[in-house]
Amino acid sequence: MKNLLEYLVTSLVDDKSGVEIKENAGEKNIAFLVKVSPDDMGKIIGRGGKTANALRVIMSASGGLQGKDCWLDFHRAE
Repeated sequence: MKNLLEYLVTSLVDDKSGVEIKENAGEKNIAFLVKVSPDDMGKIIGRGGKTANALRVIMSASGGLQGKDCWLDFHRAE
């Protein structure tokens, strides 16, 4: 799942080297912390949060196939 998320996020941003994804997996859930450069935050969130919601839906569906709940959290890299 992390590979899928990394592929999607790096496809959206300009600074691909600024993408950092941390995974925290539990027995029934999985959480991802996605950090991107400050200039790319708008591309990840999208107008009205539509891109972020689309990423959450895709990852939730992917997690559902594995029987896990999935959460995404987006932050700017410092």
